Amino acid sequence: MRALALLGVFIVAKVVIVAGHPIQASPWTPIAYLWQDVLVALAFALLDGVVRRAWFGWTLYSAVVAYVAINVPIALVLSSPLTWPMLGAAGAALSDSIKRHATPGNLALMSLVAAAGVAFPFLLRRFQHRLDWKSASALIVPALLLVPIGPLASSRVETIGLDRNPIMALASSSLPRIWRHSAATGETDDWRASPFATESKSEDLTQLRERAAGRNVVLILLESAGAEYLQPYGASRDPMPNFSDLARESILFERAYSVYPESIKELFSVLCSRYPAMDTASENYSWITTPSVAAVLREAGYRTALFHSGRFMYLGMYAVVSNRGFDVLEDAGAIGGNHESSFGVDEPSTVRRALGWIDSLPAGQPFFLTYLPVAGHHPYDTPEPGPFPGRADSDRYQNALHYADAALGSLIEGLRERGLYDHTLFVIFGDHGQAFGQHEGNYGHSLFLYDENIHVPYLIAAPGLIKGQTRVKRTISLIDTAPTILDLVGLPSRGGYQGKTALEAQPGMALFCTDYSLRLMGLRDGCWKYIYEMDSGRSKLFDLCEDGTESNDLSSRYAERAAAYRAHLERWSGAQKALIENH
Repeated sequence: MRALALLGVFIVAKVVIVAGHPIQASPWTPIAYLWQDVLVALAFALLDGVVRRAWFGWTLYSAVVAYVAINVPIALVLSSPLTWPMLGAAGAALSDSIKRHATPGNLALMSLVAAAGVAFPFLLRRFQHRLDWKSASALIVPALLLVPIGPLASSRVETIGLDRNPIMALASSSLPRIWRHSAATGETDDWRASPFATESKSEDLTQLRERAAGRNVVLILLESAGAEYLQPYGASRDPMPNFSDLARESILFERAYSVYPESIKELFSVLCSRYPAMDTASENYSWITTPSVAAVLREAGYRTALFHSGRFMYLGMYAVVSNRGFDVLEDAGAIGGNHESSFGVDEPSTVRRALGWIDSLPAGQPFFLTYLPVAGHHPYDTPEPGPFPGRADSDRYQNALHYADAALGSLIEGLRERGLYDHTLFVIFGDHGQAFGQHEGNYGHSLFLYDENIHVPYLIAAPGLIKGQTRVKRTISLIDTAPTILDLVGLPSRGGYQGKTALEAQPGMALFCTDYSLRLMGLRDGCWKYIYEMDSGRSKLFDLCEDGTESNDLSSRYAERAAAYRAHLERWSGAQKALIENH
């Protein structure tokens, strides 16, 4: 009875979550959406039957019902129940974001599921005397037949992850999902080389090689800044006018892509020019001994510092930045500020701290400054109002970008006042994008690999050296940042770098992945964009030159191309896992 009641609770929760989303019409659809719920209910029935203690059964039942209720608003917002990586991210730093979704509507939906958990046992008890072995078999046998064909059904139906049972999602995401690829080391393989000839050489920038030697270097990773929201990339609004002004005298890369749509692992790939790996906690990146760009510059005589408006404790960030060649590492705790949130401190305080550090250096001392703002991160709160009056999250987000841009302007002006602006190399880009429902269920940044998640603005400015705007159309990856900086200042890249200098005209693919929710891998190859969902085996292939919104899936039409990309990504992901584990 308890197992049947639990299945009823699962179904109620699934209906609440799926309502309002388009559902693919197919005979496979009911199976795809229900088989995991049936499987967990059967497992519960087996465990309940083995223990045969009423107190145990009811305690376990109550805990599962409560957990399912909690997952309802989470799945409504993120199109995903809690996974193990998501649970790890939901710490104190995100408390402001969590509070924002503690709305009466979400609390009512949680109460509805909890009420179903209370009501179903009473309703079923009224019919318990009518249940005999024959009627029970009529329920159990179809359930046992349903489960084995469930994975096949999931591969045939697009569910965006809403089919997953909360217990299954948590359990499966805690297990290894990528296996080491023994046939490839990952260090000598050219993972950026396309299986197809899709892009010719273009925009040779090697004339700038070593031209920034002796300049200070300022590296800025703009939090959650997606390319599509900025005016230099075609947006009608201009939330970042200081960025736009700098872009007018810069190299502007039109096809720059994040490696992983989350700040910590992306920072690792930027500093060390190394791919992150799936199934790998940020703490494990402390094992990697590849010299960061900060370490190389410090060896060359630069003073180095990293200032972060957020907190190093979040998601193991300290393991990524410590022992990476920074003379100074300061986060929100060390900086303090006039305004604090759960995620960090105000940007003006961080900029003042960075300029103060510059003032402490001997005259003429070259420096490498890394600045990591947090403005742009959900819940998009800012200490002062922005220019966009709308109350939608997308408006609040652009106001947050405007606030971050004001800090960028203050930093640039501070360098001008100190006579350092014309002697500085600026490398500024978004660490990842931000989604607002451009694709069904896609909100935030970490869960999908559409362009709104990973296509980022990227500029290189060197006042007096780079004049006018040069727009580069070939694809680059944020993993190219360290070798590009070193190429510009005339220092050789170090062994172990998997990126390449963006000054060279040689084309290459951008590769990316995420495993916060669904296990997704993808690549950009010229006009082609490919995304592979590992759990279901589904592929998506887009021609972005003709379909910039990624709305027309061509994977069945170009099956050979999709298969080649899939094989390439599977080898790549396994090799990166092996590299991390070997270190």
